[in-house]
Amino acid sequence: MSSKVQRDKNQNIQVFVRVRPLNNNEGKPAERITKTFSFDRVFGPNSKQIDVYMSVVHPMINEVLAGYNCTVFAYGQTGTGKTFTMEGERTPNTTINWCNDPLMGIIPRALSNLFDELRIQQVEFTVRVSFLELYNEELIDLLSNGDDASKIRLFEDATKKGSVIIQGLEEVMVDNKNEVYSIMEKGSLKRQTAATLMNAQSSRSHTVFSITVHIKENSMEGEELLKTGKLNLVDLAGSENIGRSGAVEKRAREAGNINQSLLTLGRVITALVERAPHVPYRESKLTRLLQDSLGGRTKTSIIATISPAFCNIDETLSTLDYAHRARNIMNRPEINQKLTKKTLIKELLDGVASTCKDPSTCQQKPSKQVNCETDDFYTDTINKQKYDQDLKNNYPNRHLV
Repeated sequence: MSSKVQRDKNQNIQVFVRVRPLNNNEGKPAERITKTFSFDRVFGPNSKQIDVYMSVVHPMINEVLAGYNCTVFAYGQTGTGKTFTMEGERTPNTTINWCNDPLMGIIPRALSNLFDELRIQQVEFTVRVSFLELYNEELIDLLSNGDDASKIRLFEDATKKGSVIIQGLEEVMVDNKNEVYSIMEKGSLKRQTAATLMNAQSSRSHTVFSITVHIKENSMEGEELLKTGKLNLVDLAGSENIGRSGAVEKRAREAGNINQSLLTLGRVITALVERAPHVPYRESKLTRLLQDSLGGRTKTSIIATISPAFCNIDETLSTLDYAHRARNIMNRPEINQKLTKKTLIKELLDGVASTCKDPSTCQQKPSKQVNCETDDFYTDTINKQKYDQDLKNNYPNRHLV
């Protein structure tokens, strides 16, 4: 890839705005109102999916391969195109690649782009994905075959300030880019959606689709190292006016929870911009999940989606103000430390220990010892064989983010 990987110590969050076209229910566009905002780029109603991807996400692929954690999240009023931007639609023509597909969203395009780059580099690697939903302040694994939401728990990561450990979240091995749609469809079928007056298929939850890449390389001394990069793709539930959405009873409670978590996100953004001594990350699971992406070690971009219709002017101005403030947040991106065999195993064991302080949350102790001096464990990590089985047998339901 031609773009140069930036390694600045401090970076502002990048913010992009995407204006969707008018729909048949909205009437005329907004009247001319002058209010000035500053963003990294604005995509008009005629912008294409590939335009958004190439500007926002494509440069991050190099960062992930260099060992950084990156996050992109879509924020905006319900019905403004967040899920279309992040997931897109499946094109019937399977011969079209990610560069030419007119409907493909960020998630499948990023995975396809990532696999192409890894093949070009001719390195040994593994790619794993997870799909997490936050619905009414409950965490749900969208790729799990079970329905037990209670098994997903959040813990502070004592080894990495600002990060959390997600206990119980499954990661699925992806061998090639052709598997992405089946994985997305499995997750999307479980996601909470409902019709409202503002959106016939409104997402009633926040989701985080994470792609983790492990790349094997050798040090100058010939020691084998494992480089890790991660891309988090976040589709936030739509902010909305409860009265206008027609939400009642269950839907009104959903909307209240959605708006409350987004309100907490707004308070976090304000606290970071104003450099307040206390940032209220812990007031919502959403902000706990995004903590490292907001003022932390991650390279972060936000796509704010808006409607051009006059009837949505209040929500549009609110979204733009939200995004404008977020652009002033300063992150401190740090490259993930490359791990040796011994360090990798120690981190896995430490991660398990940190979630097992309460005996009631722990399953049985490891049934066998791992020999750090052999090559089997590390090599099989890269070859995608023994690593998965050992983790399932010895450390069930443990996943470090």
